Amino acid sequence: MSDAQGGSAQLGPPAVVLVSGGLDSATTLAIARAQGFGCYALSVFYGQRHAAELAAAARVAAALGVRDHRVMRIDLAGIGGSALTDLSIAVPEEPTTGVPLTYVPARNTLLLSLALAWAEVLEGRDIFVGVNAVDFSGYPDCRPEFVAAFQSLAALATKAGIEGRPCRIHAPLVRWTKERIIREGIALGVDYALTVSCYQADSEGLACGRCDSCRLRRAGFEAAGVADPTRYQGR
Repeated sequence: MSDAQGGSAQLGPPAVVLVSGGLDSATTLAIARAQGFGCYALSVFYGQRHAAELAAAARVAAALGVRDHRVMRIDLAGIGGSALTDLSIAVPEEPTTGVPLTYVPARNTLLLSLALAWAEVLEGRDIFVGVNAVDFSGYPDCRPEFVAAFQSLAALATKAGIEGRPCRIHAPLVRWTKERIIREGIALGVDYALTVSCYQADSEGLACGRCDSCRLRRAGFEAAGVADPTRYQGR
């Protein structure tokens, strides 16, 4: 998907931005644009419960005028182990402790690897990812330590890296509260009505309002004093 369907694309240096269709990744894309990067949006169908978030990713990419939007596929449903990839595991609807059942093993490692490969082909040195270690569900691959470790790996594992042009991994939201993320996104013109964050949204993208992601999202809008544009099931 090109900028012809949305706002004008940036003419700055290329950056690959992981865009899931949720609130955080939409804000991250807006930040990358505001910093002057020409953005290439990458979404991944990894066998997750629903495709509504991928439809949302397409809407966000179009609205923010990326240079290109691609959807790649990997089969994490083939190994399961997560409520997001195994339909026999119910999505928790009550707060839990520790790493929750919605954790997808190695997901962010794989997604960043795909982004790294595309960035190298584009001769870009920048990757943006919307991981967050404050208002999040306790995932180990959303922490600053993970981002730093992956950047070190990228420097060792790519032609660009060993030639002295290592890729930079940007995680601008990693230490932000959901309230701050929403406020910053609104200031940058993000339309959160386009996004889908729910772990078990229906085919129309309507949110359940009960899962951990829905709770965090709703609390963020409340803290920011902003009307929640989320479309909920049964309302």
